[in-house]
Amino acid sequence: MTDERARANLQPLSLHVPEPRFRPGDPVDFADVAVPPVDAARRPDTAADPRSFHELAFGLVRVLELDGTAGGQWNPRLSPDQMRRMLRNMALTRAFDERMFRAQRQGKTSFYMKSLGEEAVSIGAAAALADDDMCFPSYRQQGILLSRGCPLVDMMNQIYSNRGDKLMGRQLPIMYSEKRFGFFSISGNLTTQYPQAVGWAMASAAKGDTRIAATWCGEGSTAEGDFHSACTFASVYRAPVIFNVVNNQWAISSFSGFAGAEATTFAARAIGYGIAGLRVDGNDALAVYAATQWAAERARTNGGPTLIEHFTYRAEGHSTSDDPTQYRSAGEPNAWPLGDPVVRLRDHLIALGEWDEERHAQMDRELAEEVRAAQKEAEKNGVLGHGMHQPFETMFEGVFEQTPWHLKEQQAQMIAERQAAGI
Repeated sequence: MTDERARANLQPLSLHVPEPRFRPGDPVDFADVAVPPVDAARRPDTAADPRSFHELAFGLVRVLELDGTAGGQWNPRLSPDQMRRMLRNMALTRAFDERMFRAQRQGKTSFYMKSLGEEAVSIGAAAALADDDMCFPSYRQQGILLSRGCPLVDMMNQIYSNRGDKLMGRQLPIMYSEKRFGFFSISGNLTTQYPQAVGWAMASAAKGDTRIAATWCGEGSTAEGDFHSACTFASVYRAPVIFNVVNNQWAISSFSGFAGAEATTFAARAIGYGIAGLRVDGNDALAVYAATQWAAERARTNGGPTLIEHFTYRAEGHSTSDDPTQYRSAGEPNAWPLGDPVVRLRDHLIALGEWDEERHAQMDRELAEEVRAAQKEAEKNGVLGHGMHQPFETMFEGVFEQTPWHLKEQQAQMIAERQAAGI
């Protein structure tokens, strides 16, 4: 029997509930966010034992200084043409996001999610992966599709759920599925893509292929069981997969502390599974490229998986359904110490003498016009706000290879009811 007298001097237990540092109306000071110099992180050999570079899960892999210069062991030394392509793809993603956001506000679609401030995460990775590597994205990696050449009109048709939507209106807007571009179907159920990516990677290895898988999730999703199941399988079978954790500080209304950010970094989760872990400046397109290139080489040479935490910031709402002014300080986006990914790569090219403000402004105008023209073309197929664009009976298709009798019966009944109602 417990002796209560032995506990007489103990203080009562208390439960810790994480609380963000800044709430609406609070002044913002990110002085405690460590931004190490670009030469602080060493670049180990891709075949190195993960136990030999644990410090990379706690530091910050960087290439671009905030003054536009580049350096350090991780500098990929890309050609100006390569960097200009990455800059253009980031600017295109931003222009696409802005127009589709406005389309939602105009009632043309029901939902949209921007990637403002996070464009380097997808663009840098896409540039470093092979075109036939398989991507298992979350819902803020539209930059991968744009980098791989997916037609803007096709993406807009899906957002509008119109007559041109190849998914026939069955997916929530922005939840693309593009086999042509190695882009697995996006799911609204958090982190289901992680075990799927591991399974695909294991199959690629079992077949003796050379393609690898890469997957993305938000930092909040690392609390899901699927994340940990995926890490276990990837570790045990040394699956050729890259785990990307996009730590943008906020889930839809809760900050990263609820997923464990107060205790340690998200890259540190790799250590417990015995896999390689890197923590990267997610607003540095060259650092994202370098880390992805390193992880891809490791995976392709049977070195196993890598977990990359992209330390970035969600500059706007979680989606068009979210109002961040209700839970965070309005001063946060502009105070984020790692800056804007588009501006940082632009300034680097200008510092090299390979770009200038005039050309950048001209590029922005051209991209805005390209996106506008694509929107005009897509809207010829209709918009979500104008009602259903697919034949009603198609809702029963595409589930089974051969439609079972009971669904055929339900289909016939519903069609008859609609006809009787004059619909």
